[in-house]
Amino acid sequence: MLANYGYVDGTGDYFIVIDTDKCDACEECLRVCPERVFEVAPDAYGKRVARVRDEVVTKVSYVCPGPRGCYASIDTNCQRVCQPGAIAHTWGVAAAVVEEE
Repeated sequence: MLANYGYVDGTGDYFIVIDTDKCDACEECLRVCPERVFEVAPDAYGKRVARVRDEVVTKVSYVCPGPRGCYASIDTNCQRVCQPGAIAHTWGVAAAVVEEE
């Protein structure tokens, strides 16, 4: 299942998308995120998965610099360390997931 955390405004879509079927709750995204965007918690089925913290969802584009922004300040990002490939971002591009280059 794809879990979408974020919002749409006049400039585009700002979502962090987590594929809960792929997430193995390794917590690597927690380790590398400089803004503490993520937490690991049980989903509706009791499986531990990464999720965006509730207090961040409505301001995700202001808190999370996105994968390209992280590259500017650190050597890696949540997408890169997620070995199962469970994390993606949409960032100001309506209805398109921004893939890591």
